[in-house]
Amino acid sequence: MTENPRNTQLLDPTAASAAVVPGTPVPGTPPAAGTADALSAAKESLEDYTLRFAPRSYRKWSAGVVGTSALGGIAYLADFSIGANIGIAYGTVNAILGIVVAAVVIFATGFPLAYYAARYNIDLDLITRGSGFGYYGSVVTNVIFATFTFIFFALEGSIMAQGLELGLGIPQWLGYALSTVIIIPLVIYGMKTLATLQVWTTPLWLLLMVVPVGYLVISHPESIDTFFAYTGESGDGGPNLASVMLAAGVCLSLMAQIAEQIDYLRFMPPKTAENKGAWWRAVILAGPGWVIFGAIKQIVGLFIAIYLIATLDPAASVHANEPVHQFLGVYQEMMPAWLAMTLAVILVVISQIKINVTNAYSGSLAWTNSFTRITKTYPGRMVFVVVNLAIALVLMEANMFDFLNTILGFYANCAMAWVVTVAADIAINKYLLKISPKVPEFRRGMLYAVNPVGFVSMLASAGVSIAVFFGAFGAAVQPYSPIFAVGLALVLTPLLAVLTKGRYYLRRTDDGIDLPMFDADGNPSDAKLLCHVTGIEFERPDMLRSGQDGPDGEPQFISSLALSTDKTGALVLPAQK
Repeated sequence: MTENPRNTQLLDPTAASAAVVPGTPVPGTPPAAGTADALSAAKESLEDYTLRFAPRSYRKWSAGVVGTSALGGIAYLADFSIGANIGIAYGTVNAILGIVVAAVVIFATGFPLAYYAARYNIDLDLITRGSGFGYYGSVVTNVIFATFTFIFFALEGSIMAQGLELGLGIPQWLGYALSTVIIIPLVIYGMKTLATLQVWTTPLWLLLMVVPVGYLVISHPESIDTFFAYTGESGDGGPNLASVMLAAGVCLSLMAQIAEQIDYLRFMPPKTAENKGAWWRAVILAGPGWVIFGAIKQIVGLFIAIYLIATLDPAASVHANEPVHQFLGVYQEMMPAWLAMTLAVILVVISQIKINVTNAYSGSLAWTNSFTRITKTYPGRMVFVVVNLAIALVLMEANMFDFLNTILGFYANCAMAWVVTVAADIAINKYLLKISPKVPEFRRGMLYAVNPVGFVSMLASAGVSIAVFFGAFGAAVQPYSPIFAVGLALVLTPLLAVLTKGRYYLRRTDDGIDLPMFDADGNPSDAKLLCHVTGIEFERPDMLRSGQDGPDGEPQFISSLALSTDKTGALVLPAQK
């Protein structure tokens, strides 16, 4: 993802052009009376584009910077815990096979989602709306994603609290609170702040994580044989399909991570002949490619845990799944104890901050999006930053870390059902069957409230797989709940599209605007139109004709954001027969 150095700096979008930037009121065009909520939402979302298409006038980062920022969000240490947990439970061979199975599924399903986000500059909720769920139907998937963010915020916060307790003697209950509070000021602003944080902290994070692992392999080559010989708690670590699937089920809980990657990828620059190589590298590596790095971290976490158990202290299994103990044990082999402790704590704190600013940011977008659609009221993203972090803090104080495998195994069924359903709609219904409209639609009035294709497919596949997970169909089938989640979503999504003949995808095929939606390169147009509700100019893909004409009968235009806060419905275009 290397590019011309002069293009990799973080740019101030307001200085890039003399043209009106979305979010800037046009002189002489005051907003209509009674639109304070829409105007407030428009102004606040200038930084993060909540509920909205990300306009070209804001997307001034290079593909390399966007990709690096997105990968910075996978600095979390939960992978080390996940790898250690499933390896200790099922043995090295089964754990690695489970990690590989999960990685293949996550990469395959994440690719079409990442491409759509980068190509059309919309987040996963907006993609989901037009990929089988409908305008209101995708609210349930937003809740699934928001749940992912506070579960993993709590997990990372727990890991940080473990580090603070070990290194500084801070009680864990206080460490939980500290790990939550320090994130709040970092997510007040959106992409510009997050990109800067991720780019500047990544080199130190890589150094602290990679060097000790390399040292361990070089200085203790026998640890490799010990690693592959480890059989797990059962004492029988040979290949076992049930154990592989149980391990894969835990890893597949990370499937929703693609939504956080997309929260960065939606800010990709337009793809052109000049930048297409860098563009594709960024989309693949920072999109579905995140799982490659995640799988490596899971295997490394297991490797270090087994080293601690087998080489240093057999009793170390009590803490071998805690990343701070993992890295402290290796650091102590390399340097004085005081320095080892210092670096272990620094690694944990940096990792926790890098991922939890993303968890807090993405979770707040998900909650805000759902709340605004349902209530037609925009409360402000910061309200839901606090809500999301409060839920995470409760989970931490309830000691969720001790029930990690069960929590993640259960959640995986919901995440898989959602992501696979959307991926199947894009890959099969849009491209193979050509039933679903290829260009994603997300605007109110253009979509039906609920589309049974995705909505029913997700609920059915999630419901059956959860029942399997809890043993409703017997212990012999129980380990295979991931197969039911993925398989049912893959089959039901195209089946329902065929049965419904695609009639519930689009409420309208014409948005009432004559300007083309895309430029000559196939990228979303940067032509601007005035929103008559807010008095603000927005780019073409974000606009529709208003259901309310001007005083002389002339057509007026409205942004998708203003339309989402219209409580009367008078501004929504009628359905087309």
